[in-house]
Amino acid sequence: MHIVLTAVPAGVLLTTIPDASSGGGSAPHATTTIPRAALAAEVARLERDRPRWVWGDTSAWYPELLAAGVRVERCVDLRLCHTILRGSQFTADSVLARSARGPWDSALVEPRESRVRDEDTLFTFGDELSEDVTAEPSNERANTSQNADPVTEFVSQRAAVAGAAEPGRIGLLLAAESAGALIASEMKCGGLPWHAGVHEGLLESLLGPRPAPGVRPARMEALLEQMRLALDQRDVNPDSPNELLRALGRAGIHATSTRSWELKEITHPVIAPLLEYKKLARLASANGWSWLESWVVDGRFRPDYVPGGAATGRWGASGGGALQLPKQIRAAVVADPGWKLVVADAAQLEPRILAALSADRRMAEAGRGDLYEGIVASGAVATRAEAKIAMLGAMYGATTGESGRLMPALTRAFPQAIAMVESAARAGERGEKVSTRLGRSSQVPGQAWRDIQGAAYGEGATESDTRRARGQARAWGRFTRNFIVQGTAAEWALSWMAGVRNELWKLSPGAFTERPHLVFFLHDEIIVHTPAHLADSVVKIVRESAAGAGRLLFGALPVDFPVTAVVVDNYGQAK
Repeated sequence: MHIVLTAVPAGVLLTTIPDASSGGGSAPHATTTIPRAALAAEVARLERDRPRWVWGDTSAWYPELLAAGVRVERCVDLRLCHTILRGSQFTADSVLARSARGPWDSALVEPRESRVRDEDTLFTFGDELSEDVTAEPSNERANTSQNADPVTEFVSQRAAVAGAAEPGRIGLLLAAESAGALIASEMKCGGLPWHAGVHEGLLESLLGPRPAPGVRPARMEALLEQMRLALDQRDVNPDSPNELLRALGRAGIHATSTRSWELKEITHPVIAPLLEYKKLARLASANGWSWLESWVVDGRFRPDYVPGGAATGRWGASGGGALQLPKQIRAAVVADPGWKLVVADAAQLEPRILAALSADRRMAEAGRGDLYEGIVASGAVATRAEAKIAMLGAMYGATTGESGRLMPALTRAFPQAIAMVESAARAGERGEKVSTRLGRSSQVPGQAWRDIQGAAYGEGATESDTRRARGQARAWGRFTRNFIVQGTAAEWALSWMAGVRNELWKLSPGAFTERPHLVFFLHDEIIVHTPAHLADSVVKIVRESAAGAGRLLFGALPVDFPVTAVVVDNYGQAK
């Protein structure tokens, strides 16, 4: 059964709705109102019947329960599910998808920070080219979930799934997305164990003693002095890209940007200290002493994760840089006394997802061990490095240089896989949607993009108009090419984590934080904090759950999803 929670003036309204398979249709079965203060106890009592809790926003309801020591097994996050159903090709003909925008749509925008977090992917084409990219006030989401009627929304969502082209797939996606929302709240509640003393020691070893406010750390100041000597200039400000470019220009160094990849191509004595300075400046700014004081409380780092924060379904984070913990400070993630960290990551996940998504059995066979070595063994390329370059080119649309040279051979070796990403790219170039395995669909280009495409083929179009339109069409094609792979990888990861979460709960009795529990997730990597005596069992769970996620998404297709799992005392020991 499903139990819908609605905030009302008297407290909380609980509406019981039978499962569709029970013949009860969509009519409410029973309702009751309880005081808000009694919610945790009532949820704990009803949880014994294993209902699926339905609420507007997991982040608005679940933390309160967790704080009271109540964990729930399953839920439906209406806000996240609405986003998926509204945009999915699988449910495009549903009343929900075709209806005018309403209260459940008012917060359906991609969080601005998630776009910044994903700045190194292909999903940042400029706000003028895509729709729905302006973040709304942070309290808008909570207001929306409180003011909209969750019972009506749930009935509408269930009807959309029932009439979907692939109800099983889209239903699985909604369940996985909602499970991810539970996990995000639980990870914030449990927190990532963090040793402030170790962190401070790492900062001092890299940057020098903690400086006074507004003063550069000693190590950065020493590097700046080296830069001044190398440039023979006292007026050098490496913290300002424009001023730094002017200083480099005065020394005869013609750089077009201060990006590290470009600076590495330049031969000059200033480059080595400059690159080291930039690395330390990022550390001091993003994870320095101020970060430690702001984000680590009582030995725990508790960031706000944003499930579905990116267009592909990848997670974002609304603060603290949870998805960008640099290697220099990972040793500060220290297990509690008597506990261990199990750090697990999926090997070569996206290429394996492509093999399964396209049902390319030759690529699946190549992935029986190291996938890149398997590609070499297939005869497509000569070295492992070439295999990696070729696969990245196929998934991200690199058609020039080394990737372009290797693509014909890769296409001959794995025609089904390459045909799938090429088809997705062509759809994107036409401004069409593409979908993941379970049915999350890409957004369509915005009106500015369509105007540019139309101008290129209208009366009076110039060669410049045509070049611009083709360039933007190819850029959107690169987006859709990778969308199907990265988005399906996100679905696999959600399924993996959901399986791990369920199995961990069975390992031992006790409160949530007394059992093995997930404390970190980054796209294809997880960390479980576990009592030491259960570490080996946790390793088995994360590996078996990875295989289970593959079967859940792809059935009997012979694609392996191997996971590397290590038991460590601190995160820095994992890699």
